[in-house]
Amino acid sequence: MKIKTASFVVSNSDVTKCPNSQLPEYAFIGRSNVGKSSLINMLTGRKNLAKVSGKPGKTRLINHFLINQNWHLVDLPGYGYARVSKKEKKTFQKYITAYFEKRQQLVNTFILIDSRLDPQPIDLEFLEWMGLNGVPFSIVFTKADKLKPKALESNIATYKAKLMETWEVLPPYFVTSSSNQTGREDVLNYIEDINSKLK
Repeated sequence: MKIKTASFVVSNSDVTKCPNSQLPEYAFIGRSNVGKSSLINMLTGRKNLAKVSGKPGKTRLINHFLINQNWHLVDLPGYGYARVSKKEKKTFQKYITAYFEKRQQLVNTFILIDSRLDPQPIDLEFLEWMGLNGVPFSIVFTKADKLKPKALESNIATYKAKLMETWEVLPPYFVTSSSNQTGREDVLNYIEDINSKLK
């Protein structure tokens, strides 16, 4: 898939105010500081589409972007470790949950996982919640360039083994790096394939 156009549409904290269209949506979410904004910018080929910040938790709203005039990329607030108040975190959780439960246009969620880390409880809990609630998702391992190939392979194998303790079938997964564009074509082709089947 070639990204010809990518534009910001709207930000809000109310799922009922999300774009009133039937275009398929692909949401991106992950633990704070997982590299979500950088990944979105890498995938779309736009340096500043999503705001990149040194401070975790910069994304605090549901952000819709229109891609190629035929699908929406949705940038969701990160979870965990963001330097925000408990009240704000509860608010995040409330409208993120509402988005997943009510947004019928959502066809897939990319859950970002830092490839450098051992399986984190907060990530595993979120994956379990998505599975229990029947929300379709894929896993995107980020920051692959930060590890040597063998270490990366070992970390992903460890993660897959951990998931197999509770999952019968593993979800699709991608290995990416925003720095060198690893995995870009794989993710975009996956989206294109789903879109073609929806027509």
